[in-house]
Amino acid sequence: MARNNPKVSVIMPVYNVAAYVGRAIESLQAQTMGDFELLVVDDGSKDRSGDICDRMAEKDIRIDVFHTPNGGAPAARNLALDHACGQYVYFMDADDWAEPHMLEDMVALADQNNAELIVAGFYIDTFYAKNSNEHLSELKSRPSRVYETQADFRADAYKLFDENLLYTPWNKLFLRARIEELNLRFRPTFWDDFPYVLDFIRDVNKVVVTEEAYYHFIRSRAESETARWRPQMYEKREEEHGWMLDLLEHWGLSQDASSKEMVMRRYVERLIGCIENVCNPAAQLTRAQKIAAIRQMISTPQAQEAVRIARPRSRVMRTLVKPIAKKNAVQAYLEGSFISFVKRRNTRIFATLKARR
Repeated sequence: MARNNPKVSVIMPVYNVAAYVGRAIESLQAQTMGDFELLVVDDGSKDRSGDICDRMAEKDIRIDVFHTPNGGAPAARNLALDHACGQYVYFMDADDWAEPHMLEDMVALADQNNAELIVAGFYIDTFYAKNSNEHLSELKSRPSRVYETQADFRADAYKLFDENLLYTPWNKLFLRARIEELNLRFRPTFWDDFPYVLDFIRDVNKVVVTEEAYYHFIRSRAESETARWRPQMYEKREEEHGWMLDLLEHWGLSQDASSKEMVMRRYVERLIGCIENVCNPAAQLTRAQKIAAIRQMISTPQAQEAVRIARPRSRVMRTLVKPIAKKNAVQAYLEGSFISFVKRRNTRIFATLKARR
């Protein structure tokens, strides 16, 4: 194994995850394929995260640790990409962990099929309480398939989006030559994963999907960013919706019924999330201001188009969509307040309902 020419460059941004980063690195050290480099970027951690990474790097020549002032995960990943030497790139978050056969299986699929991208299943492990092992494990996966042509992948992509397989980078193995050909880097924004993946798949040619799941995305509801109020969430979701519509247009699928329904259903689901976000008690708005903000969100042409086209898959979601269709801001506010309450007070119910939406 040539240290300066590894098969895979694993990239891991690290920030204040001292309780988890050791497990993440150990899950990589336990991989059945050892021909990789691990590029860890300690992004100005204020806890012991950097020290833990340094100590593990001292005992494993495959690990390189970079210490930088806090600049966010996008900048950390970009720094590592600038130093990556592997044939393939794999992104991992420092508070998650991976099954032992992950790299070996994904590399084998990439090599055998001369693929630019491997997409695997993954688990969302939602923990109900701090310092408790009780959790809900939700599998995200699609049947294995080799997409020999660009057109075949594009026509089937809506199914992969529906299983959340095309949003995040950490269930994927990327061909580094393609990353560099595109000069692809992470954008300086929160939720930076999505635009990176969109940029990669926009003109991707050879994609392999495996139904096997290896990655465990850990969602600790008591600590998660998703439980916080985000003042710019609605604007961000509008921007993302524009990206999705642009992608369908670029793919020649803007009039494809299945693809368009997926995009519109995705928009409605996230619009409900924006309503819940406004109803969060931490939101610095009065009740009247919250209702006014919701009225503005649900009355737009794009919101009304989405509810006309979307076909929600659960009774709960069909119920939640009704106030949007009726432009009833008060009812939407009451529903959003209830969702916010459940999200903060009963993580088990919230996680279960979200998984079944």
